[in-house]
Amino acid sequence: MTSAADTRSHPQGWLFYFCCLLWAALLAGCQGEPESFTLSGESMGTSWHVTLVPTAGMPARAELQAGIQAQLERVNQSMSTYREDSEISRFNALAPDTWFEVSEDFHAVLSTAMAVGWQSEGAYDVTVAPLVDLWGFGPAGQVGAPPADDRITDVLENVGQDYLRLDGEGGYRLLKTRPVSLDFSSIAKGYGVDLVARWLDARGLDRYLVEVGGEMRLAGMSGRGDPWRVAIERPESALRTAEQAISVTDVAIATSGDYRNYFEVDGQRFSHSIDPRRGYPVSHDLVSVTVLDNSAMRADAWATALVVLGQERAMAVATQQGLAVYFIQRQGDALHSSHSPAFAPFLENGDNDR
Repeated sequence: MTSAADTRSHPQGWLFYFCCLLWAALLAGCQGEPESFTLSGESMGTSWHVTLVPTAGMPARAELQAGIQAQLERVNQSMSTYREDSEISRFNALAPDTWFEVSEDFHAVLSTAMAVGWQSEGAYDVTVAPLVDLWGFGPAGQVGAPPADDRITDVLENVGQDYLRLDGEGGYRLLKTRPVSLDFSSIAKGYGVDLVARWLDARGLDRYLVEVGGEMRLAGMSGRGDPWRVAIERPESALRTAEQAISVTDVAIATSGDYRNYFEVDGQRFSHSIDPRRGYPVSHDLVSVTVLDNSAMRADAWATALVVLGQERAMAVATQQGLAVYFIQRQGDALHSSHSPAFAPFLENGDNDR
């Protein structure tokens, strides 16, 4: 699982989004085609960018800027663990066995998170918050050293989505049977992307690239009339270069990895990607996972889940679930890429296997 939930710009295997935005601008400027423009801002502890191809009757740019910001603020107020008055913080502070009224946004995210949790064999679990904090990737900040094994064992007693009861009959409410705490950092940005996309759709905008903290959703064609070109980042902490380019439209994309947000002690690396079943950061050779899906929220959650599972099991689960996934694995000093069957139609110029 990823670190805590204002999503405080802990870069984690991001899509090469700045390259996407550059390409979007280049592709949009051809003669005879509407020219795209990009709005940007900050929210959820990170940056956002929205590239739009103008349409007739489009709202003014100031209205678009304010509307996009409002959608992301809505997510932040519900799901940020950095805000004491957010929904998630108030639920985390609540004693067990007490029903808590939640918003439709909160219910939608938790429902999806729990579904991915079950489908991923427990590799994804939004009750991971105390482990995130214990390892120094939460709101309290870095700890500088790994916690003791017995402390991890103690914390694991209050980790598990089976301790949640989500009721959607006649309203939305949530109960915990143990003192669990939630962390939506691995899914909230994706949900924010989906909210912004729906808001744009409702205003007649159907050609756009929405990016929040590296998670994306693309609709229609670029300004030139071609599919949007997106680059998957090569997972090297000191560089930002493209590993694989794809051309896509009407799809959401999320990437997760363990090669940027970590700490080291005595030469051993401890990643922010924590296995909620064991209580320890992942230590395998799968370094980056990119997921394509109709929902940025689902893609966001699945990218994290598959990183936790590791290459072999992640490939099996992705294939079983029909997920379009691109994997990058470290083998010695080399990087090796592979993909699930559902990802094959998105590839350009072959596998680009390394």
